[in-house]
Amino acid sequence: MQKTRKICLALGLAVCLTVGAQDNEIHQRSETYEWPTDQLVVKNLKAWQDLKFGVLFHWGLYAVPGMVESWAICDENWITRDSTRTYQQYMDWYFGLADELKPTKFDPTQWAEACSNAGMKYMIFTTKHHDGFCMWDSQETDFTIAKHAFKDDPRRDVLKYVLDAFRQKQFTIGTYFSKPDWHSQYYWWDVYAKKGRNVNYPVDQHPWRWQQFKKFTHNQMNEILSRYGKVDILWLDGGWVAKENRGQDLDMPEVARIARKNQPGIIIVDRTIHGPYENYQTPERTIPETQLDFPWESCIPLSDDWGWVPRPRFKSPEKVIGTLIEIVAKGGNLVLGVGPTPEGLIEPESVKRLNAIGAWLKLNGKAIYNTTITPYYNEGNVWFTKAKDGSRYYAIYRLNDGEKLPTSITWSQNLPKKAIRLVSNSKRVKYKLQGNQVTVFLPKQLPQQSIALEIE
Repeated sequence: MQKTRKICLALGLAVCLTVGAQDNEIHQRSETYEWPTDQLVVKNLKAWQDLKFGVLFHWGLYAVPGMVESWAICDENWITRDSTRTYQQYMDWYFGLADELKPTKFDPTQWAEACSNAGMKYMIFTTKHHDGFCMWDSQETDFTIAKHAFKDDPRRDVLKYVLDAFRQKQFTIGTYFSKPDWHSQYYWWDVYAKKGRNVNYPVDQHPWRWQQFKKFTHNQMNEILSRYGKVDILWLDGGWVAKENRGQDLDMPEVARIARKNQPGIIIVDRTIHGPYENYQTPERTIPETQLDFPWESCIPLSDDWGWVPRPRFKSPEKVIGTLIEIVAKGGNLVLGVGPTPEGLIEPESVKRLNAIGAWLKLNGKAIYNTTITPYYNEGNVWFTKAKDGSRYYAIYRLNDGEKLPTSITWSQNLPKKAIRLVSNSKRVKYKLQGNQVTVFLPKQLPQQSIALEIE
């Protein structure tokens, strides 16, 4: 569980968010998994599992003041605001940010270059967060980047330019879409008070209004999946929008029909809603305690926050590499959150860390990409993966922040039969085998970073 902390923003209209407390409420991993019956989806899932490392972009109105996504407009007990402002004044200010988001330096080719250099293989872009602000030119609402401050820019249909830039780098393409929409009068109706994240009117008493919300949502999903080329993943957030919760039934069979009519074989991720439409699980800011034998992805931000904030606290490259090592050894993928700035760039400090991660993967990626799990997958700081054809194992020593690389490494299973080599340069290393234990002697002057070994 993430340690609770507070983010306070003094921007004329201040907001304090206690981040972490809500994670237990809405991001619990499903208890069961159901494999898809569509064999094209299964094929695409298995190909996705080989990619191991991706990027998730949260970018929207919240980038302007640099705050924690759009949660501040939700009325819940973990969110507090400046008490000198009314809730409506705050809402008006927040939604008014649409007239300030004008990313004149918007450069998705820079994003794609940085992520490619990081060794990432797939991407997920937030088409809209829970605030309902669309990062594409939706015909269902005027609350889009294409119809406000950025409307006169030829790149105003932002989604198109982001996806095209990443396709140029051969990324697998994903679109994040929020099931709730706090701007829509079909979800948060002004006739009723707003309390919490859920629909604010009784659905059973206003079936027409909910039907309009379903139609609105289906039409928007159809837009992002029919107008922007090939999309491989539909990543649905807002797991509380479910039939079992206040009758918030979006008709997921119809969502899947729309998605796969436009994009045959698309992977659908209905987060935290186990069943046929949660094609992989998404533990947030956490790593499962043990291996899982079905598709899953830990989603973890590069800093403490998903979107861009001033003065972020970044994770070190070694921390991210170590996280990736553990996740892959346990059978999952890592999607790393990167928040572009209000100007539309990935900031230099993020790029620096992405480059360092990519430099390690360029040398050691053979032990990460296209590997599979092995029953004995961890011993101390050593994590194991296996070639998909079963021909060899990989042992990866995870170097923690502040730790020095040892002169030798010992483990007791996945033992060598012929040789042990450095993955980075294929050179043999000396080792001693005694009974069921091997001790590997590391060459001197290795860089102080995690090290991958190939076991033959």
